[in-house]
Amino acid sequence: MHILEGYRETIIPDTPTDYSKLYIECWNGEPDNRPTMIQVVTKLEAIITKATEEYQQSSNIQQQYNSDNVDNVGTSNTCNSSHGELSQLIQNFDKMDIKELGSTITSINKKDLRSILVDELVNLLFKKENEGKESDCKKKHALDYINNYKINLKEFYNWLLNNQNNSNSIYLLGYFNYHGIETDINKHKAVELYQVAAEEENPNMINNLGLCYEKGIGIGVNKQKAFELFQKAADLENLQGINNLGVCYEKGIGTDVNKQKAFELFQKAADLENSQGITNLGLCYEKGIGTDVNKQKAFELFQKAADLNNSRGINNLGVCFEKGIGTDINKQKAFELYQK
Repeated sequence: MHILEGYRETIIPDTPTDYSKLYIECWNGEPDNRPTMIQVVTKLEAIITKATEEYQQSSNIQQQYNSDNVDNVGTSNTCNSSHGELSQLIQNFDKMDIKELGSTITSINKKDLRSILVDELVNLLFKKENEGKESDCKKKHALDYINNYKINLKEFYNWLLNNQNNSNSIYLLGYFNYHGIETDINKHKAVELYQVAAEEENPNMINNLGLCYEKGIGIGVNKQKAFELFQKAADLENLQGINNLGVCYEKGIGTDVNKQKAFELFQKAADLENSQGITNLGLCYEKGIGTDVNKQKAFELFQKAADLNNSRGINNLGVCFEKGIGTDINKQKAFELYQK
C-alpha cells in the first residue's frame, strides 16, 4: 500500500553507485520513463562485469606484493563476500513491486534474464497450444506477455538473432518469422528454424513442424511426413499432436482411414482438456464417427469447448441451437454464438 502511495525505500549505505542509479530509474513515478526489462538486464550485467574487473585488478596488485607462502584465503573470502552482496542486490529486484522486472530475476550470474524470458514465452505458447488455442489467440497471448513486461521488441529480436544456441531460442525466432513479429513474414525461414528446433526432440516443435508439412507452409506438402511427425509428437504425449494424429486417421492424411482410432485419439486429447480434441470428439458423437451417434453428448462437448473459447466449439454450439441438435432450438442463442 505504501508503494502505491509513492513511498520508496531508502537506498542502503555503500550501495554501488551504478546500482543506486538503476534503482532510482526503476522507481520513476512515470511508468513510461522506467527502463525496459532488456535495459535493466544490460545495466545489471555491466555492474557485474565492472565488479569482477575491479576485483581482478585488486587481486593482481595484491599478488605483486605478497610472497608465495602468503595465505590468500582472506582475499578470496572478500571477493566471495563482495560478489555475494552484489548478487543479493540483484536478487532483491524481484522483491520490489516493479511490473517490468517481473518475478524471474534471481541471479544474472546464473542465467541471462533474456534466456529466461525466451523459456517463459515459449512455455506460454506451448501451454496455449496444448489447450487447443487457435493461432491468432496464441499470438495475442505472446504479444500481451511482451507488452506487459515492457520488452523492447527490436532489442529482443536482435538478441534472438545473435543467440541461437538452444531449441527454445531457435523456435521463438522461427515463430517471430512465421507471424511477422518485428520482421517481415518469412514462413520458409520459420520452417527451417522449426526443423532445427525439432531435432532436439521437443514434442511441441515436432507437432508444429508436422502442421507445416501437412498444409505446405513454408515447405512442400508431404502428408506422409506430417503423419509421422504427429505420431512422434503423440508418442511424446503432446496433446495437440494427439489431436492432429486423430485428424489424420479420420481423414486419411498420410495413412489409411481408421475412424475407430480417430475417435480414441480425440477421446484421449479431450480427457486431457485439449479444446480441439473436445470439439472433434463432439463431432464424432454428432456424426457417428468411430462411435454411436449421441446428439446430447455432442451438445455437451461443444458447450465445453465453447466455454474454453474454442472458436470451432462456439460455432458448432451455435449449429446445435439453430438446428436443435441435443438441445431445444434457440435461434437467438445461435445468432449470438455465431456473432461471437
